[in-house]
Amino acid sequence: MSHRLDTAFFDRRSSGASPWTYLVLPPILAVVMGGLFCASQAQADATSEREPLPVLTTAYQVEPSYEREASYLGIVRAQRNTQLGFDLSGLVVDVAVAEGKRVAAGDVLATLDTSRLRNSRKVAEARLAQVEAELELADLQLKRQQTLRDTGAVSQENYDAARLRARALGAQLSAIDAELESIDIELDKSTLRAPYAGVIAAKRVSEGAVVAAGAPVLQLVESGSREAHIGVAAEDSRRLIPGQRYPLELAGREVQAQLRAVRPDLDPRTLTATAVFELPETTGALEGEPVSLMLAEQVDSVGGWLPMAALIEGERGVWNVLRVHASDGGEVAVREVVEVLEVRGEYVYVVGTLKDQERVIADGVHRVVPGVAVVSVPGSSLADNGAR
Repeated sequence: MSHRLDTAFFDRRSSGASPWTYLVLPPILAVVMGGLFCASQAQADATSEREPLPVLTTAYQVEPSYEREASYLGIVRAQRNTQLGFDLSGLVVDVAVAEGKRVAAGDVLATLDTSRLRNSRKVAEARLAQVEAELELADLQLKRQQTLRDTGAVSQENYDAARLRARALGAQLSAIDAELESIDIELDKSTLRAPYAGVIAAKRVSEGAVVAAGAPVLQLVESGSREAHIGVAAEDSRRLIPGQRYPLELAGREVQAQLRAVRPDLDPRTLTATAVFELPETTGALEGEPVSLMLAEQVDSVGGWLPMAALIEGERGVWNVLRVHASDGGEVAVREVVEVLEVRGEYVYVVGTLKDQERVIADGVHRVVPGVAVVSVPGSSLADNGAR
């Protein structure tokens, strides 16, 4: 047993490899290879840092002002929208229309109970017949008194009494005629008729209701053309010219409407002047539908347009852009602070420290940090892309 161990030990020594070699050599090789790899990677990174980063740029063109589109909200109204009611009180016996029904001018809409009025008319007619008979008799007596007076058979006093009685009966006859005319007017007003063609928008009462004079019974909205009543800021209202056409946005589409007038007073709640536009009949606008006036206005502010993709959010809510600064050593990215005044699609109108015709990185700003070397790749102008 001892002989076999010695022989094995001798064999290992004769091979020239220590048993520690197999334990130490692999870790050493791993460390050496890792160091070589890190050195190679660092050299590659250093090489890439030295290479300028291509960036898409655009020229910042300074302008003295820009146009923006102000939108003012209004409402569509019918030219006539009336709460209809009776001119006198009474019992409603019939409402001949329902909500949504179209009516023509003069159509009967509702009626009141007229039994009392008809009875009063009969009484007045009877009194009229009585007074007419008395007046006829008084006229005959007046003629006889006149004949007798001429012959001296009666005194002047008797003649005057007959004459004045006939005049009094004539006055009573006129009063009864006026009373009958008044009753006829009330009978006519007991029938509610449409003052113009339109649509019944609301039914306020039904049969059997007792209404007071002037109480709303039906709401009638005129059919046909519509108006747009839009509140406009006082400053902008002075630029509106009656008779001209302006673009309105109605139900998601643009409509050209003629300005009829601008009211000379301000709404105390909104402090706006009401502009009244005539809408074409083909628009099919509904009463109460919202409508907007799109009015272009010029803002005097020196700045320029840039792509929205050029903006970088800075600290405390400010915005930054990266300007390409050219020097003897090449181009580098420099941070500039800007203020956004207007957003139009994919472009923004900004003011800040930028100068005219300076190159600004237009896209891919998330790949660039201030101070990094870049190479400018000019892009298309903003004017060609509809920024203005």
